[in-house]
Amino acid sequence: MTEQATGAHHPQPRARNGGPSTASVEHVTGAQSLIRSLEEVGADTVFGIPGGAILPAYDPMMDSTRVRHILVRHEQGAGHAAEGYAQATGKVGVCMATSGPGATNLVTPIADAHMDSVPMVAITGQVASKAIGTDAFQEADICGITMPITKHNFLVTKAEDIPRTIAEAFHIASTGRPGPVLVDIAKDALQAETTFSWPPTQDLPGYRPVTKPHAKQIREAARLITQARRPVLYVGGGVLKAGATAELKVLAELTGAPVTTTLMALGAFPDSHPLHVGMPGMHGSVTAVTALQKADLIVALGARFDDRVTGKLDSFAPYAKIVHADIDPAEIGKNRTADVPIVGDAREVLADLVQAVQAEHTDGHVGDYSAWWQDLNRWRETYPLGYDQPADGTLSPQQVIQRIGQLAPEDTIYAAGVGQHQMWAAHFIEYEKPATWLNSGGAGTMGYAVPAAMGAKAGQPDRTVWAIDGDGCFQMTNQELTTCALNNIPIKVAIINNGALGMVRQWQTLFYNQRYSNTVLHSGQDAAEGPSGGTRVPDFVKLSEAMGCVALRCESPDELDAVIAKANAINDRPVVVDFIVHEDAQVWPMVAAGTSNDEVMAALGVRPDFGDSADD
Repeated sequence: MTEQATGAHHPQPRARNGGPSTASVEHVTGAQSLIRSLEEVGADTVFGIPGGAILPAYDPMMDSTRVRHILVRHEQGAGHAAEGYAQATGKVGVCMATSGPGATNLVTPIADAHMDSVPMVAITGQVASKAIGTDAFQEADICGITMPITKHNFLVTKAEDIPRTIAEAFHIASTGRPGPVLVDIAKDALQAETTFSWPPTQDLPGYRPVTKPHAKQIREAARLITQARRPVLYVGGGVLKAGATAELKVLAELTGAPVTTTLMALGAFPDSHPLHVGMPGMHGSVTAVTALQKADLIVALGARFDDRVTGKLDSFAPYAKIVHADIDPAEIGKNRTADVPIVGDAREVLADLVQAVQAEHTDGHVGDYSAWWQDLNRWRETYPLGYDQPADGTLSPQQVIQRIGQLAPEDTIYAAGVGQHQMWAAHFIEYEKPATWLNSGGAGTMGYAVPAAMGAKAGQPDRTVWAIDGDGCFQMTNQELTTCALNNIPIKVAIINNGALGMVRQWQTLFYNQRYSNTVLHSGQDAAEGPSGGTRVPDFVKLSEAMGCVALRCESPDELDAVIAKANAINDRPVVVDFIVHEDAQVWPMVAAGTSNDEVMAALGVRPDFGDSADD
């Protein structure tokens, strides 16, 4: 078992009243022990599908008054729903599946949770212990399959090991760098008679996440911050996982340094704050991308120098010293050498950094970033995010997403699929608070949005949840709308329907001479024929209505606000809106894959002219 990157530090699972349980020893089956264990660690929602090997666990679950089971339509939906639940609530998400194909259908969401550091426990049934290794019916070595994409996994073959394993799984998933943990339980262990008592004694030798940073490294980081002329706070998802957004705001305002938040960190720092310069990366704002390139100091907080952010690595931030703070020591120096490595929980790191910078200020060492801000403000004014309205009067996808954000109720949670609509949602919705933006960042999993929105709404029933999805993504997991309709989970889904796999089509436009091989999704296979041409297959309105949703369609800018308002007003059922948008809209800015961030394009053929900068 290895400890792997940024997150909140949680205590070990305890009884629901906050203190050690004094429950007497009970005689139960392994399956009853499993459900009791889930109750004791505070799991209130499980997304899953029963099947042969896990079936014994479903019988006692029927009697539980503390664990709600939501029957999904596909195990991938269960996994993404557990992710959405975890991201929206800060608690561990739980999914359950049977052996063989049930378990392998969880592989994608487990990999997704691993890449994005989402605390999740996946519980799978396994064939009887004596049949393991015999290629029995519905047998798959799910522990072996998921070993590279879990923080840890367990194979349980004895009923008496179930409570300890569940307690350890939740502890591992939620502490240090959060991540997915798999618990595979043999069917005979679920059926066997055993005893249950809580809390169990946990035995995790070697698992000691370091949360408190080293004081000397903190002091050195503070010294570099006050000495720098062009610093940037490069904020990653670890700040959200650690619940460190208040501390981040204090540090930013104390130093006056610009803040850039990655795709996984949107909402960690208010988009509207004057110190915020945008999202970095392949489709980041010109100001954020250029700030990192021109910086003389980058303070990376819970970020991992992902290739989508750095572009061509050996040309990334050539002038910058690096302070890299992360709870996962394996991330520090993995992609970019750190001048000041800091291992620790982001909340602890930020709190200590604030004190150290205050001490520097008391000693008369205050950074002067005035020339730096002149550059940053000039870039912001010259290259703002924007879009053109289609000349033919059709809907602009950017406008659709922007108006959804402007008209949605306060504290709305947005879950995005993957592709152009994901980038537009990152750009044109303002994220002011944590836990309002859910997306698949590291894995880039199409089909994430609908089930993740479902999980978020299950965990936060009083909040509005919008899924911003593409017509390609929507066709992968839309069956979970049936789950939403039957379980009173009234999410709202915006299908940004351009009739194509939009991001792939954009690459074909830019890099493959407009040869649109297998990216057209609508019924006409002529790439020039828009999504409204011919008969719609499928007709998303009819499909959504068949799954118990209210379904609307919007094709004109004149209808846009009224349709969004109508969707916002319906809160007793899921709502799906099919927005027919222009298929040629593209995501800008852009750094082409494999190129330097210095080659950022503000729009097609538009290379920014940065003039004389602070580093000249």
